[in-house]
Amino acid sequence: MRENSRVAVAALAAGATAASLSDVCTVSNVQAALPANGTLLGIDLLPSLVTASPLYNQSAGMGSTTTYDYCNVTVTYTHTGKGDEVVIKYAFPKPTDYKGRFYVAGGGGFSLSSDATGGLTYGAAGGATDAGYDAFDQSYDEVVLYGNGTINWDATYMFAYQALGEMTKIGKYISNGFYGRSSDNKVYTYYEGCSDGGREGMSQVQRWGEEYDGVITGAPAFRFAQQQVHHVYSSAVEQTLDYYPPPCELAKIVNATIAACDPLDGRADNVISRTDLCKLNFNLTSIIGEPYSCAAQTSTSLGFGFSNGKRSNVKRQAEGSTASYQPAQNGTVSAEGVAVAQAIYDGLHNSKGERAYLSWQIGSELSDATTDYNPDTGRWELNIPSTGGEYVTKFVQLLNIDNLSDLNNVTYDTLVDWMNTGMVRYMDSLQTTLPDLTPFQSSGGKLLHYHGESDPSIPAASSIHYWQSVRSIMYSSLSDEKALEALEDWYQFYLIPGAAHCGTNSLQPGPYPQDNMETMIDWVENNKKPSRLNATVSSGTYAGETQQLCQWPKRPLWRDNSSFDCVNDKKSIESWTYEFNAFKVPVY
Repeated sequence: MRENSRVAVAALAAGATAASLSDVCTVSNVQAALPANGTLLGIDLLPSLVTASPLYNQSAGMGSTTTYDYCNVTVTYTHTGKGDEVVIKYAFPKPTDYKGRFYVAGGGGFSLSSDATGGLTYGAAGGATDAGYDAFDQSYDEVVLYGNGTINWDATYMFAYQALGEMTKIGKYISNGFYGRSSDNKVYTYYEGCSDGGREGMSQVQRWGEEYDGVITGAPAFRFAQQQVHHVYSSAVEQTLDYYPPPCELAKIVNATIAACDPLDGRADNVISRTDLCKLNFNLTSIIGEPYSCAAQTSTSLGFGFSNGKRSNVKRQAEGSTASYQPAQNGTVSAEGVAVAQAIYDGLHNSKGERAYLSWQIGSELSDATTDYNPDTGRWELNIPSTGGEYVTKFVQLLNIDNLSDLNNVTYDTLVDWMNTGMVRYMDSLQTTLPDLTPFQSSGGKLLHYHGESDPSIPAASSIHYWQSVRSIMYSSLSDEKALEALEDWYQFYLIPGAAHCGTNSLQPGPYPQDNMETMIDWVENNKKPSRLNATVSSGTYAGETQQLCQWPKRPLWRDNSSFDCVNDKKSIESWTYEFNAFKVPVY
């Protein structure tokens, strides 16, 4: 059968564009396209488990209204000598749609993407992997422990970076054979993801850099230990200061900050385009005494990765919900409420005053500080976000518990210790902070990195710190000007004014990029290097306006209501720069 398949593939090679989907979408054609065992070191394909079926008029990716015909394929492999099995789903476009591309989509929360069809829009084959732990139906946090005290390291490394890299190597190899192309034909390979999907993308740049031509990463969850424990920090502030602000008071503090800092960038549009100027020029204490009022409401919350204060104890990003009741709230902003907000924006320090981590930009929603109303006592009480609590219980304490029950005896030093434990334990897996990207850069890879400036989940300064780390490690001998010139040839970073976590912000109707993949394809395949990032305002007074965003470290400053300059502002840039001297090892 395999020899006959090779003959069929040879026939397709003579006129692949004339082949129909049914011609190529066969088990025998996929089997013939598999790499022979030993070709990809450490990976043995299992040809007898291949499936292939043509699908017609199918939707593809999230939010797409266009339908496609494609070949739905599953491939199974084992790691040499291990006896495990990893299942991959591939979606191969019909031959007339294929443009020599392979596309990888990021997941979110503790989940890898389970959808292989995202690349069809771009004429690309795509894949999704179960990572060997049934990631199609289970999130990684459900399998990280075999039991109390025992880490599932196989699942950890597969989730951290290995599964996506292997899926991509196999998928690129199969793609040429599937369409009857020579094995040395170029397959342009792209990645796109945000949040943990952004971290997953950075894991590919760091670990599998030679495999990718263009990578788009939004709000990456760098420094997993610091980032996840940081989700507990707001609760620790409230407990330390012994004040649990009503959510309406926190909302007033945020909205009043937006109103005060909005004009500092040169245009009044309800968007803080320069949170650095807000940080340098606005004092939160000026809000004390301002009235707030909110009607009673019942709210529904979702889990890890969502903005707007949504959180719950559900394990997966997109599953489950909880409802909570909030009574009507009326009052004036207190000094205690402002003190809580200020401490959160200042970021975590240990008892010696040494900085442990950065925090959200001033004016970002204080989602993690949301308190719960106790109808029995009539008081607002601590609500520990499971985004951080579960990390502490499962990844640090190694207990199979979904959240911390309380913060009794927990101090800021405790949080620093938790961060340090997680950082050391998962340094080579989940931290995802390797700053030397030479293999990616030297193989011609392009990296487009962006972050919502008012992200209330993953602080925007987290991305800047990583960008600074890459620059200092890879171009330490160059002047700032020369280092910037070298970086922008292959690694460009953009802050999105007013944007929240991986999307627009209802509190700040600013721009958001809509066509990053088109920009990346033009950069990779046509050598059209961007200097600004195209973004569109979707709501508010300036809805429909297109903005060409500034590439970091330049910052926007509006000349009038219709145009802005990208300026260098040394003092503002310094406000984004942090050293984490609470730790004894470098934190990239």
